[in-house]
Amino acid sequence: MPAPSPLAPFLEPLERLGLPYCVTGSVAASVYGEPRLTADVDIVLVLAAKDIVALRSAFPDTAYYVPPDETLRLELARDTRGMFNLIHHDSQFKADIYLAARDPLHAWALAHRRRIELGDGGAWIAPPEYVILRKLEYLREGGQDKHVRDIRFVLAASTVDREFVEGEVARLGLADQWRRCLPDPPQGR
Repeated sequence: MPAPSPLAPFLEPLERLGLPYCVTGSVAASVYGEPRLTADVDIVLVLAAKDIVALRSAFPDTAYYVPPDETLRLELARDTRGMFNLIHHDSQFKADIYLAARDPLHAWALAHRRRIELGDGGAWIAPPEYVILRKLEYLREGGQDKHVRDIRFVLAASTVDREFVEGEVARLGLADQWRRCLPDPPQGR
């Protein structure tokens, strides 16, 4: 019998909850590029204050760490960058939940998300363009080479709308990071 996916404790409740979401970050980059280990799963979620009770029901305190309601409300009130963590007690695996709020790139990702099959179920995954753009932002903020590697593998292994990516790179001021992630040109003879 195969081992259960470390994602299942988060994806199964999200599927039952029925709120729009998509998996992103290194898990999505692994789907589109080269698989690698990660310490958590990143998820973009549409959540409103009225959904907090349903979220708590889907992720009960007996099985998960869920931030206090006040913290969830504060994060929901942010115009951008609202986020919180869920931790599955048994596995100690963590989900970073990024709230869609009024971020146009989150909205685009949710509108263009893709359905993938995982074992007995499925999950929604962000499109590769979104994964690349967010990883470029993380690269600008933290400078970690893992993002360069992830982006290069996604570009090599997946069909990507380069025109869309380059337009968003210009809009978001990510040109330096984008150039760093492009494959090295072949050396002259």
